[in-house]
Amino acid sequence: MLELKKMFNGLILSAAVALAPTTVMAEEWKFAIEEIPGSIMDTYAQEFKKRIETKTNGDVTVKVYPLGSLGTPTELVEQVADGVVQFTNVSVGNLGTIVPESQMFLLTYTLPNDQRAISKMLASSPVIYDQLGQDFENRGLKLHTMYSQGPVVWTTNREIRNPADFENFKMRVMVSPILLKAYEDLGASPTPLPFGEVYGALQLKQVDGQVNPASAIEEMKFYEVTDYMIWAGEQELVTSVMSGTDWFETQPPHRQKLIKETLNEMEGFIFDVVQRFNDEKLAKIKAAKPEIKMVELSNEERAVFRDRSKATHSAYTDMTGSRGEELLNALLAEIESLN
Repeated sequence: MLELKKMFNGLILSAAVALAPTTVMAEEWKFAIEEIPGSIMDTYAQEFKKRIETKTNGDVTVKVYPLGSLGTPTELVEQVADGVVQFTNVSVGNLGTIVPESQMFLLTYTLPNDQRAISKMLASSPVIYDQLGQDFENRGLKLHTMYSQGPVVWTTNREIRNPADFENFKMRVMVSPILLKAYEDLGASPTPLPFGEVYGALQLKQVDGQVNPASAIEEMKFYEVTDYMIWAGEQELVTSVMSGTDWFETQPPHRQKLIKETLNEMEGFIFDVVQRFNDEKLAKIKAAKPEIKMVELSNEERAVFRDRSKATHSAYTDMTGSRGEELLNALLAEIESLN
């Protein structure tokens, strides 16, 4: 009888364990960015994190990894393609050796002048998502969206108003073949350096200037080691948000839909953030260093640089072949329709 009772109790216990609710661990998505906490990219990633975690009731958590946490921007893209990291947000300038076709967004004096028009185009362009997106997928990357962090500004140790002023001038640029050619065409001596090394290089006079939006200039304190901020109107800092194609395609349809909808919703959000950040950061620079000289090139001065930039278009098509030429012509036609 005792043995029978023990067996009966054991069966009840086993049934209770089987029926007990199990603890489901939240799925974690890694989101790596190439900028510091508090930057535009960090604000974007943190908003994405908040929206995804809210919409999934915590079933998915997003962990944001800032500058240097997981490697260089190139390494982040490689980790995304391999599925080690789920999302990354990197500047197009850091994709030159991975997706050369994307470098058309580095061509100077090409994008529309209107900030809202640029934002809309980067978020919904058929050329970007129906055509260029395929070139990303060929490298194992799912291009979800692009956005601009605003017009770039030259911070320099001397005044630059024409190509002759760039003689013997070392301009730090991202590691991109087309950026090297672009600033060479403008008259400078382009010098590729990792983002985290720029301040020290400016301080030690290893380079004479660098190019970034006002927000990054304030966050990285580049203004402390330069004398001029120059608006030449030549470029926007375009960034890309990607995941690995294999990882994305293994997600269930409802998760794919969630990712697409969330990133589409954020176009208006990030546009307002970029405008606010650049205005507020510029005000901080002026307050911290009143003696810094602010220069805005005239239309006539810009026209001289714009004329020289035409040579860079040929360099892009030489680098990317007929595919790059096809994409660039389609993009220029789209921009013309916007203008």
